[in-house]
Amino acid sequence: MTCTELWSTHPDDLGALDGESLRRRFVVSDLFGEGAFSFTYAHDDRILLGGIRLTGGSAPLDAPELLAADFLLERREAALVGLEGELRVSSSAGDFVLRRHDVLYLPLGTRDIEVAGDGVLYLVSAPAHAPGEAAIATRDGVEALRLGSPEGANDRTIRKYVHADGIRSNQLVLGITTLEPGSVWNTMPAHVHSRRTEVYLYDGLEANPLVHLMGRPDDTRHLILHDRDAVVSPPWSIHSGSATGAYSFVWAMAGENVDYGDVAPVSPELLK
Repeated sequence: MTCTELWSTHPDDLGALDGESLRRRFVVSDLFGEGAFSFTYAHDDRILLGGIRLTGGSAPLDAPELLAADFLLERREAALVGLEGELRVSSSAGDFVLRRHDVLYLPLGTRDIEVAGDGVLYLVSAPAHAPGEAAIATRDGVEALRLGSPEGANDRTIRKYVHADGIRSNQLVLGITTLEPGSVWNTMPAHVHSRRTEVYLYDGLEANPLVHLMGRPDDTRHLILHDRDAVVSPPWSIHSGSATGAYSFVWAMAGENVDYGDVAPVSPELLK
């Protein structure tokens, strides 16, 4: 088990960071190691990211030492996302099966979590203050919203899993957006939300590179990302990207509220 840290960055510091420094501050790569969980702890809103690849066998989902907790969800809640294959998750909250783009929510206090099978699992966790109910939502059974257009290169389906009108949580909000073939732009027009941190995990890029835009709306920077890279967006930063082919991305937020619409839009002509 490994666990790295991403420290908070003030927006005034952004201009002094070169490309490699930007990646160290905001990008999480190589999260899906074979046979054991890897974690990254982002100090913005105390978000914990985790990942694993299993080819048979099983692995416990224990707390990394950095949390100073007896078990992972002693003070936290978590959403587990199936990215590939079929995985079985057993826990004190019940037993579940996750396939591609299914999402399992595990509440505060859940113990004895173990993952088995053949596939790739992504985890997002945030602090929690109250117990809840474990719940699973499948890709085909969850609320889906079609937005955008082929003409705008942003014809996409947004699936909401953990949110105020779906699986209930303390502060986690999570969904998956999938672009149609021929569409490549996500989250344009861009926005910021000063009361929440957001993380994008890009999935299905294959060999296609993606340009991710971040920073203050009037002082943006770019990152070149690849398949299953995650990028942390502090509350002051936009988060938008475009690739050379269609893809999906898991978006997850934590912070003051679970209001999906609590954003401040940024008109494209204001971006610099």
